[in-house]
Amino acid sequence: MRPVSRRRFLSGAAAAAAALAGGAGPAAPATRASLVAAAAEATRAAAEAAALPSPESSGIDHVVVVTMENRSFDHFLGWLPGADGRQAGLTYRDRKGTAHATYPLAPDFQGCGHADPDHSAGGALAQYAGGAMDGFLRSGDSDRFAIGYYKRADLPFIGEAAVSWTVCDRFFASFLGPTFPNRMYLHAGRTDRTRNTIAISTLPTIWDRLAAAGLRGTYYTGGLPFLALWGERHRPRTRTFDRFLADCRRGQLPELSYVDPPFTLAGLVSGEAAGSDDHPHADIRAGEAFLDRVYRAVTASPAWSRTLLVITFDEWGGFFDHVRPERAPDVGGPALRGFRVPCLLISPFARRGHVDHGVYDHTSILRLVEWRWGLRPLAPRDASARNLALALDLSRRDLAAPSFRVPAAPAGQVCPS
Repeated sequence: MRPVSRRRFLSGAAAAAAALAGGAGPAAPATRASLVAAAAEATRAAAEAAALPSPESSGIDHVVVVTMENRSFDHFLGWLPGADGRQAGLTYRDRKGTAHATYPLAPDFQGCGHADPDHSAGGALAQYAGGAMDGFLRSGDSDRFAIGYYKRADLPFIGEAAVSWTVCDRFFASFLGPTFPNRMYLHAGRTDRTRNTIAISTLPTIWDRLAAAGLRGTYYTGGLPFLALWGERHRPRTRTFDRFLADCRRGQLPELSYVDPPFTLAGLVSGEAAGSDDHPHADIRAGEAFLDRVYRAVTASPAWSRTLLVITFDEWGGFFDHVRPERAPDVGGPALRGFRVPCLLISPFARRGHVDHGVYDHTSILRLVEWRWGLRPLAPRDASARNLALALDLSRRDLAAPSFRVPAAPAGQVCPS
């Protein structure tokens, strides 16, 4: 831990005040509430600085972020020892008041015959149920699929990686709603939509910050690129998944990589088979095989000794979770985070077999990137987010990386209508 000088503390206070004022332009008139918030943020920033080494001596030169689709923490990792997870023994009532118990889904790995659980913003509020967290069978078309779960043995990659590496059991989606708003937070620290609309965004992004600093950032996609929502702006930094594998082999990873799987819904629109992103009704075994390919490429790369791989999910997909999200700073004032999603940290600096209980969301990834390379925050959320680096042990480096026996992906199958 490093001592915090008065100068660093005051610098943190100034940065916090600027972030709370929006991060750009003239500051809003100070109020008692804003001054209290700025002081609290300065204290948090100072404590974070004391807990971490200087960014340039952290040992992290490459951050790789893989974001899957639509699974909650309890649904996938509620079984994990040492984590705040629950699976068997929970009961939820449907619209008619009938009680249904949570149940194991395997050997059903797709959910064909069930509705895709409701994961709209309105559905999320119904499931949140004023904080009771008991409305997962009372929104949209959700049925018993929404309260099913998978055990460790059903997840040949995540099931093994979760007990081998670091899992964050208080990692929340940034927005209480669907995919597009949450992925906006991953790129921009805020959202300009509450639904999955395809309007072109003008929000500044982490890619803009990297480019302005002369740093490299690459978006690798297995299919339809999410960055297309910014029009042509980020097309020059977009590459294929095969290029990601090649960059790993050559040890030529950029400072920041986002890796997206082939999206299921994009495949359905084009008439192709379901993707490997875990979005219902994809076969989750395809998602496991995709993640294992990423893992093997990263851990075998010449850049591995300086790399952090973050695996997470964009949102909960309508599946049950028992931990209530809290409010966090946002544009226009505090807003509820989304429900918990799985998050795994894989790195020579990751603690092995560890569960971190710190509160994070998608913008904690941005906070880590901004801290590491001295970038200005994009919005109040990432400015105040808990730095994901706090879940690592940057005082030691362990290059060992276990291999997992993950079967090849089954042949893609689209559920009958």
